[in-house]
Amino acid sequence: MTSNFKSFVVFAEMRTGSNFLEANLNAFEGINCHGEAFNPHFIGYPNATDILGVDQETRDTDPNVLLSAIRSKSTGLGGFRYFHDHDPRVLDTLLNDESCAKVILTRNPVDSYVSWKIARATGQWKLTDMKAHKAGQAVFDEAEFSAHLEALQAFQLLLLNRLQILGQTAFYVAYEDLQNVEVMNGLARYLGVDETLEALDKRLKKQNPDHISTKVSNYDDMLSALGRLDRFDLTRTPNFEPRRGPVVPSYIAAAEAPLLYLPLRSGPEPQVLDWLAAVDGVKRSHLRRKMNQKELRQWKRRNQGHRSFTVLRHPVDRAHDAFCRHIVTTGKGSYTQLRANLIRRYKLPLPEGEPDASYDVDAHRTAFLAFLTFLKGNLNGQTAIRVDQAWCTQAQALQGFGEFALPDRIIREADLAHDLADLAASVGISKPPAITPRPALTPFELSDIYDAEIEKRAADAYQRDYMMFGFDSWQ
Repeated sequence: MTSNFKSFVVFAEMRTGSNFLEANLNAFEGINCHGEAFNPHFIGYPNATDILGVDQETRDTDPNVLLSAIRSKSTGLGGFRYFHDHDPRVLDTLLNDESCAKVILTRNPVDSYVSWKIARATGQWKLTDMKAHKAGQAVFDEAEFSAHLEALQAFQLLLLNRLQILGQTAFYVAYEDLQNVEVMNGLARYLGVDETLEALDKRLKKQNPDHISTKVSNYDDMLSALGRLDRFDLTRTPNFEPRRGPVVPSYIAAAEAPLLYLPLRSGPEPQVLDWLAAVDGVKRSHLRRKMNQKELRQWKRRNQGHRSFTVLRHPVDRAHDAFCRHIVTTGKGSYTQLRANLIRRYKLPLPEGEPDASYDVDAHRTAFLAFLTFLKGNLNGQTAIRVDQAWCTQAQALQGFGEFALPDRIIREADLAHDLADLAASVGISKPPAITPRPALTPFELSDIYDAEIEKRAADAYQRDYMMFGFDSWQ
């Protein structure tokens, strides 16, 4: 059997059976696994000094030297084991390399945690003969286990997502599969090796085969703690919004001051822009806009000590702003085609043309309630209409910012005057300008229609923002 693979990596973690898997991989003449090649504390194995003539100092200086050696100098197909805390410089290279086969080894995280705790307590990390077995018990620590679980899950999700994006697949092996010679032979075939094993390498022994209740000194405490963990993440707020990019061209820099504003649409943008211009005594037109990523990096380098910020608005207030600016009106700023679609397909009770005197407060309240109902479905991926940046969740927009750089400060609109003054002081502006009054909304202000029903529908639509940022009722 042949394959296009020129190397392989086993993605695993401590106490998942990776030593046993490696021993069986190395039982194939056509496979050569070099241990934990990129463990930051040693190279390959605790007492080794080099891998294929590459020592640890050389590897640490340039990890690609070792990657190249494993690929070109190994006897047969070369590879190694990689854990989530190994040298991060090689991870992208491994994932992007289609000629590097990916093997993913997993184990029940409670079992791996308990095994790790016992190994730490006894100092015994491998066992080749039961006569040398050291008995010990683990002490379960809830906070420690939570951190352990979070790290494992985050790494597994990273691998899954990146391989999906890259259009690659991996060979998954569970801890329980390691005792199955047919699975090992199947793995060899996946790697392009023709030979088969008649039996597994039995030199390494399972260290702690007893029931987990005998291996944990505070077993009842462990059961109680695990009962508090949300194994299936049932308390999460579902997120079906499309991912958003950093939208760098929307960022706005002051004319002279080292201040950068990352606008969240349908927020207090007019007031912030007025303030940002007034900082340097200029008009809005003098603000720096529409930079690309290269230009923004250059701006950051020129402006040492710069500060970036964004401003959160209460979700119901923000939804109403988007509704008034883009949906109610048919004039400048209106999403005319989308508005017509909402009226036709989603029964939004708005007039076909620009609202006239017959469109009163009651009509506006009814239409806004219908818009909030639409938003819930839209944000949950249940409509054919795009999730516009004017009403996407602020949590998703901030996550998009993070693809380039998160803002230094996240300011709440209620604290705008105080926090902008403090921000100005941090870059040496002792007398910052005042915040201009908020422009009036047409045709009606939120305060004209707000009630408990509006708050409830907004909270249903924007569960994620309410939870992430701790928003209470608007009034």
